[in-house]
Amino acid sequence: MNSLNHVAIIMDGNGRWGLKKKKSRNLGHKAGLKTVEKIIKETIKKKIKFLTLYAFSTENWRRPKNEISYLFKLLEQFIKKRIVEFDEKNIKLKIIGVKKFSKKLNKLLDESEKKTKNNKKLQINLALNYGSKSEIISAIIKLIKHNKKINENNLSKYLFTKNIPDPDLLIRTGNTNRLSNFLLWQLAYSEIFFEKKLWPDFNASDYNKILSKYKKVKRNFGNI
Repeated sequence: MNSLNHVAIIMDGNGRWGLKKKKSRNLGHKAGLKTVEKIIKETIKKKIKFLTLYAFSTENWRRPKNEISYLFKLLEQFIKKRIVEFDEKNIKLKIIGVKKFSKKLNKLLDESEKKTKNNKKLQINLALNYGSKSEIISAIIKLIKHNKKINENNLSKYLFTKNIPDPDLLIRTGNTNRLSNFLLWQLAYSEIFFEKKLWPDFNASDYNKILSKYKKVKRNFGNI
């Protein structure tokens, strides 16, 4: 059976769920947070060390301003509510992406990372204002600036995911089969599972079914 150290998730379908159920995209985002909490708990139970969640992409700035404001309000409330619990449960929070938010939110994110930096049970990587293409370009620019040889090993050292193992498994909910500029470098040999359910409907049972399927996949990494 395959070992499982790092799961990455594209949490797609909140807005569509909200429109379908409550006629409000924002209520869908709120419902999606409950799923986040369930998946974090299940990840700890399974003793998985890394969980990366795609929360806000560089392309998401194109959304309506009121939706963006609500998303960041939810994020702020979630972190304020959960960061002490994360620390008590030995969970580390790391932000991957460019922190170009309000001073208040940037400060909260920085303080949360600092507070949990030494925790070891689970590392949650929250992808905020994240875009994989810009991440790779930025890494190449830094390599050139520091006069480093451009190769796979050196480039990996300048990504947001430095010192984080590549995902073994990517899950995308929402019945959409694409990567949406997420961890393009890091997902080169990850197993990918596309789930039809919208994110708020995704549950621990669905998660465990995918984890079980992953463990049975024959992973060749280019070999036979």
